[in-house]
Amino acid sequence: MILRFIKLFLPCKKQSHTEPMKKFLIAGLGNPGPEYKYTRHNIGFLVADRLAEQLNSRFQSERYAQVAKARHRGKALTIIKPQTYMNLSGKAVRYWLDKEKIPLENLLVITDDLNLPFGQIRLRAKGSHGGHNGLKNIIEVLGTEKFARLRIGIGKEFAPGEQVDYVLGKWSEKEMEKLPEIIAHAAEAALNFTMEGLQPTMTKYNKKL
Repeated sequence: MILRFIKLFLPCKKQSHTEPMKKFLIAGLGNPGPEYKYTRHNIGFLVADRLAEQLNSRFQSERYAQVAKARHRGKALTIIKPQTYMNLSGKAVRYWLDKEKIPLENLLVITDDLNLPFGQIRLRAKGSHGGHNGLKNIIEVLGTEKFARLRIGIGKEFAPGEQVDYVLGKWSEKEMEKLPEIIAHAAEAALNFTMEGLQPTMTKYNKKL
C-alpha cells in the first residue's frame, strides 16, 4: 500500500514523440572506371562526388555501388554511384532502397540528358526513360516511372549516328570551363530536394544557368 501511495506522487516520465530521421537515397548515374570519369554520360557521378565532398563524407566500396553517407539538417542521406555500369543501374538503386528502408518518394536519380541544352537542369517527379539506358533499367527494376529524377543537359552537338561516341566522349575545353558551376548548381538542387521537397525545388531550379 505504501509503495502504491508513493507512485501516485512520483512525476511521470514523458513519452518521447521524436520522429524518426527522414532518409533519402541520391543516386548519381555513370559508368565505373577512370576512362569514363570525365565523359558526358558520367555527370551523375560528378554531382555525387560534389555532394559527398560538400557534406564531408567519403565513398566506400559496398555492394553494387560506391556509397557515401551523411547527415544534413536532420536528414539521413545515402549517396550512391552504382558500379553495375549504366545499363544495370536499377540493381544498385533497388538494393540500397531496400537496405536503408528508404521510401520511393525519397529517391532522387541524377543523370545526363541529351534533350536538354548544355547547362540546363530539369527536376521531374516521374516520366519515361526518354532513351536513357540507366533510367530505363531503373524503371524496369522498380516497376514504376514514379520517382524523382534530376536531368542535366549535355546538349546534342553530334552528327547522325554519332550519339554513342558523343555521350561517352570527353567534355570539350569550353564545356569544362562551365562544368564546375553546373555541377554545383545540380548538387544544390539535390540538397534542396531533401530539405524543401519536390515542388519547391522544381520551381527554384528548373531554369538554365
